[in-house]
Amino acid sequence: MTTAVLIGVVVVALAAAAAAFAVGWRRSARSDWRLNLDAETRAADTPVRASLPDADPELEPEPAPIVEQAASVAVEVVTVQSTVEVSREEAGITRRRFFNRAMGATFGVFLAGLGLDMLAFAWPRVSGGFGSDVNAGSVQDLLAQAINADGSVTPVFIPSARAYLVPRPAVLSVQFEGKNVDAGGVMALYQRCVHLGCRVPWCQPSQGFECPCHGSKYNGAGEYFAGPAPRNLDRFVVKLTANDELVISTGSIIQTPRALQPSVKYPQGPSCIGGSR
Repeated sequence: MTTAVLIGVVVVALAAAAAAFAVGWRRSARSDWRLNLDAETRAADTPVRASLPDADPELEPEPAPIVEQAASVAVEVVTVQSTVEVSREEAGITRRRFFNRAMGATFGVFLAGLGLDMLAFAWPRVSGGFGSDVNAGSVQDLLAQAINADGSVTPVFIPSARAYLVPRPAVLSVQFEGKNVDAGGVMALYQRCVHLGCRVPWCQPSQGFECPCHGSKYNGAGEYFAGPAPRNLDRFVVKLTANDELVISTGSIIQTPRALQPSVKYPQGPSCIGGSR
């Protein structure tokens, strides 16, 4: 117990001595602050102190600390853009060029189609279709279709010629003489009403053509009977081939005035669009 106390007293004494020594050494070091400066700083400070009057070293202010400033270096980055010309084969087709070509091709196709349509509309048809010669077939077959067993008539319609084929009356009005409107006992009547161009259907009960638009009526031979129509139905020039086939010349339309003496009786039954005259 006594030994431990002695050791403790010795340790405390040594610690106190060390503390006293440290305090004294610090105070002695502060007596001359120039000793803490390096040789280069002291050398630079010597001319300045020589030019100054004598002064108490203890009263001289401490010099400001020297701060080393790093020189800033400005680095300028310059981007140089170079243009290299290449051929079209090397560059290929760009998107702009592709769209320009596509638009040009589309417009060209449109113009070509429009031009062909206009040319087809204006160009005369030399064979087949309306405006040319249409072969309607055997005249005997056509008469067999047009004349029913009871003696009534049902016209044969030829779409490509826009014509009704009807039997030629036994006595044809003089206004049709020498105009080639019948061949082999068959006449071809234009389907269009001469009033305003409506298609004129056939009325089976009355055995005549009756226009539903404005009430014009024509007998079985296409001769005017009633209504606002100014003349008979128009008809086409017809002819026979060597094989007795009927050819309708749709490019040759014959117009005739109202018949003074009808060739066919009309009406022969109830009218399809109203009363008769």
